[in-house]
Amino acid sequence: MTQLEIEKENKQIAKQYKELLGISYQTLTDDDKKLIRSAFEVAVDGHKNQRRKSGEAYIFHPIAVAKIVASEIGLDATSIASALLHDVVEDTEYTLDDIERMFGETIARIVDGLTKIAHLKKDMSTSQQAENFRKMLLTLHDDVRVIIIKIADRYHNMLTMDAMPEHKQVQMASETLYIYAPLAHRIGLYNIKTELEDLSLKYTEPDVYKDIASKIEESKEEQQAYIDSFSSIIDTTLKKEKLNYYIKGRMKSIFSIRKKMKTQNVTFNEIYDKFAIRIIYKSDIRNEKFIAWKIYSIVTDHFTPNPVRLRDWISSPKSTGYEALHITVMGPKGRWVEVQIRSERMHEIAEKGYAAHFKYKHGDQQEQGIEIWLNKLQEALESSNTNAVDFVEEFKLNLYSKEIFVFTPTGELKSLPKGATPLDFAFNVHTEVGLKTRGAKVNGKLVPLNTTLNSGDQVEIMTSDQAQPNQNWLDYATTARARAKIKSSLRDEKKSISLDGKETLRRKLKSQKIKLGEDVVNKMVAHFKLSTSLDLFYRVGIGVIDNQMIKDFASSYNNAFISFFKNKMRRSPVPENIEKEEFTSKYDMLVFGKEEEKLEYNLSPCCNPIPGDDVFGFVSINEGIKIHKKNCPNAISLQAHYAYRIISAKWIDSSQEEFKAIIQLTGIDNLGLINEITEIISDNLNVNMRNLNFSTDGGTFTGKITVVVKNKAMIKILTEKLRQIDGIDKVRRL
Repeated sequence: MTQLEIEKENKQIAKQYKELLGISYQTLTDDDKKLIRSAFEVAVDGHKNQRRKSGEAYIFHPIAVAKIVASEIGLDATSIASALLHDVVEDTEYTLDDIERMFGETIARIVDGLTKIAHLKKDMSTSQQAENFRKMLLTLHDDVRVIIIKIADRYHNMLTMDAMPEHKQVQMASETLYIYAPLAHRIGLYNIKTELEDLSLKYTEPDVYKDIASKIEESKEEQQAYIDSFSSIIDTTLKKEKLNYYIKGRMKSIFSIRKKMKTQNVTFNEIYDKFAIRIIYKSDIRNEKFIAWKIYSIVTDHFTPNPVRLRDWISSPKSTGYEALHITVMGPKGRWVEVQIRSERMHEIAEKGYAAHFKYKHGDQQEQGIEIWLNKLQEALESSNTNAVDFVEEFKLNLYSKEIFVFTPTGELKSLPKGATPLDFAFNVHTEVGLKTRGAKVNGKLVPLNTTLNSGDQVEIMTSDQAQPNQNWLDYATTARARAKIKSSLRDEKKSISLDGKETLRRKLKSQKIKLGEDVVNKMVAHFKLSTSLDLFYRVGIGVIDNQMIKDFASSYNNAFISFFKNKMRRSPVPENIEKEEFTSKYDMLVFGKEEEKLEYNLSPCCNPIPGDDVFGFVSINEGIKIHKKNCPNAISLQAHYAYRIISAKWIDSSQEEFKAIIQLTGIDNLGLINEITEIISDNLNVNMRNLNFSTDGGTFTGKITVVVKNKAMIKILTEKLRQIDGIDKVRRL
């Protein structure tokens, strides 16, 4: 480069930096400006010898990302500085320690999170998208700003992708559609989400993109004429009410128009709701709601509303902070048109995201406000550290789901994803409430824990200190948070039962003159065809391995011990020819769907799943159900393109499979008898009552109880205990 070109470039860099300070959405203090200046200087120094593929100086990229963070997202000085520094540790000689020394722990932590995302390996066997997404969320530490800056980084990369090779463009665009657009939506960055979708379509389906873009351009005049005719009808009435407002149209995004054309199988000209009309009014906060409904009233006086298309996000804002009234009315020329009514403040939140709330606050108040929002987002993004595809599945459930609003018994409003159950609600209230759930009432009526909630429901959770999660809860809960807490509790419960089982086993072996040690445990694990000592102790704890089975083992162990001395030969504690697959296959069974049905299936050769792996079923056209591992390279592709053919599947331990059994009782009817029966059943470990049916006749009674048990031994214990109740004549299993 010539000296003249270098000077010109430096002037441009300085101009961009000044623009950055000028467009910051939040009010910057002198200290904020010093922090941003220092970050800018370090970034300029670090990237001084780097150029982008387009040939321009690399420093333009971090400045552009910082500008997006400052103006379009509206975050604080810490975020702006972190955005300027986001590639410094990855690409330059500056280390994380340097950043922490110069800028403090918070900025260092954010930059570290962003660097970890950038350092992902590209040669993973699992889907790169899923792993990328999982790592991105798991490297957050406790700062959701990592994700927000990463979205801004991706947005700028999408805007400047023309210099990249075509295959890279398609790969990046696909990843953006799959990960970053839904994330931006969840965080409330609606404008950026729309831009990301449109930019992605530009590279994945360029011809379609150009075609729709040109048609939108051609229809602009027609659109404006329609808005003018709509406005002229309501204008007089709105002015008579002395309202300060303006009306403008918003064209639907190219991506959403393309989606409508595909789902409705129509052409561009056949889509009538290609744009929405916005009425944006000035108001102080006190009168905002009153004015919104006044405008609603005026619009519906002139145009017939569609009653099922009213969306009131003013009384109940979305969890992202979005507020507005949406109505669909029959507009001029007999066409349905969506009308969005929002104040200027609401409009800013819709455009900028939740950070717009804090524009007029200063100092501690502003910082606290942004902190509260970041914490809310952190909560929304919280999930369990499961495998990649699982993680994406659970998170996408929460990302794409529309919200429902339900009430607590005291009238407090809670937002949950569509499809949520009372169990999800319980964990949303508090983890302890969730873990101690005994039952739930919806609108005053007792309902099963897997009931799907609807907006407007009032939910009351009944708790008990004795209640604890069981395996079925994973089928009842849909939110990632609830499922993570249930899984954690089940693991803890298994450990606790295993500890008791170990002591029981020690005692029972002692009576057989055998000391519980490593050698004995290994032999028992092999004898019962299990894989770990934890499985052994757990089965003893719940009674699957009973007294007789332990006695049989003791007998064979003692015989083997005697023959050892007789033959003077060593025996391996675990027979060498028993592979894990071989002995688990006898005990592990594949079941499908919530009902845990047993169906015919084939194992897929592409990932070769074995019993115990996390798997899902894919209903193929010619080969029935094919089983794939959840981290199979084809998993994401199948789930993305053929979601309707995916069937959930899991391996269950056949020794722990639950069975329904019906017990019939007859005897003399007396007061408190049913209470005594139910107490005995509920006091027995791992026995659940599903149905209870009693009838009396002339002082005698007949009863049928449906129970769910893990094995025959449980039924035997239960029937013995029921026989001991005073007044019961016969107990038998039907």
